[in-house]
Amino acid sequence: MNTLQEILMAESTECEFKESLETKKVKDWLKTVSAFANGTGGIMLFGIANDKDIKGLADIQKDGETISNLIKMRITPLPEFTLTPYNIDGKDILAVRVPGGDAPPYFYQADGAMMAYVRVGSESNPASSHRLKELVLKGKNLTFDSLPTEYKQSDLTFTVFEAAYKKAAKKAFSPKEYVSFGMSKPDGTLTYAGLLFADDCPLLQARVFCTHWNGITKGSVGDDAIDSEEFEGDIISLLKNSHNFVRLNSKVRWRKMSDHRVDKPDYADRAVFEALANALMHRDYSIIGSEVHVDMYDDRLDIYSPGGMVDGSLIQNLNIEEVPSLRRNPTIADVFHRLDYVERRGSGLKKIRTETSLLYGYTDDFAPKFVSTPSAFHTVLKNMNYDLHGILHGAPMQDTMQVTEKDNRIAALLDFCNIPRTRGEMQQHIGIANRDHFRKSFLKPLIESGQLRMTIPDKPNSRNQQYVKA
Repeated sequence: MNTLQEILMAESTECEFKESLETKKVKDWLKTVSAFANGTGGIMLFGIANDKDIKGLADIQKDGETISNLIKMRITPLPEFTLTPYNIDGKDILAVRVPGGDAPPYFYQADGAMMAYVRVGSESNPASSHRLKELVLKGKNLTFDSLPTEYKQSDLTFTVFEAAYKKAAKKAFSPKEYVSFGMSKPDGTLTYAGLLFADDCPLLQARVFCTHWNGITKGSVGDDAIDSEEFEGDIISLLKNSHNFVRLNSKVRWRKMSDHRVDKPDYADRAVFEALANALMHRDYSIIGSEVHVDMYDDRLDIYSPGGMVDGSLIQNLNIEEVPSLRRNPTIADVFHRLDYVERRGSGLKKIRTETSLLYGYTDDFAPKFVSTPSAFHTVLKNMNYDLHGILHGAPMQDTMQVTEKDNRIAALLDFCNIPRTRGEMQQHIGIANRDHFRKSFLKPLIESGQLRMTIPDKPNSRNQQYVKA
């Protein structure tokens, strides 16, 4: 192997070029050693400029000894590394390979201070506080969702989870299985995974904010939001309620064909569910004061999840087909798989793309976008019925019609209330589990518009209250 191209082709990890060995500013390259060890590894090639111009090293043996000694002196704990000399076109270069370590965090230390670095794109940056916590847990072979909480299993109820499990597995969930599922410790202490599946999950950051904006930019919730909801509680209800919010605020356009009708929904329903499941399953729950945001605009659906890629890479720089299956919350992911919400092999992003591509009128303009930063992950689904180019996918306007899921449910609700019905009966009939959401988005507007009336007007809070079509 005697060409740069052959060396690069043989490497499956990240590569960084160093024209020469800096001995006065050693932090410039030692922080990269820390970042590679704290991530998935990488290689530094000394003697090659950033533009890949081969400069060579004047004394490769001396430089190799200096590199080895500085890594041993300044990086703690000591990571694995190998030094390999090459000669290209008569010039000596040195490859320093640093694999991802199994005992993070790896710190660069100098002048009594210690700093852990991580890769962000092509740069080595100081690890944020929550990223450092993840590295500490990784070094102990732990994840946040596996840590014990202050709650006991007997303190809370799990009716939603147990019902979902019975539906998926066709059998009742045994109390002993909480331990084998990683949701509880043997002494009955709940893990964070178990806490997230509790009916009244007390974890403040376990919330989802959903907003349907008027237009293609954010405004104020009071003036510019068509609909908004804040959901809290168990992670299963968060998934179902946020999915339901998108359904209620989406439209289904249809086109007449010669002998049939083609439905044209705004979004692929399975892609939306998969994106929401990924956001809740892979988010960083250790970030206090954070929550998942679901923002609907005229032209897109943007799902924001706290926490970037587990290995610090940027998803927009990767090939989706080759993204490794790294799970921030393996216990939650495993339970979601057992409930048939997701597949175990980490194919969520590919499934989102595939399901979207099956929609009528799909072109590459409507391909889902995935964007991450060190602290956030965005999944952006394009509205298939948004007129990007002034032509609505070849469908004349007189042949199309828009109907929202909410419109359909309102019609079904009014038809159901041809005789007096209780609130619970109404919710069950149209499939709205969240009581506050039903009251705000259905019951109150229908009463205020005069389409529904209460059977006991002078007792609006009565348990015997029923509603009937006006």
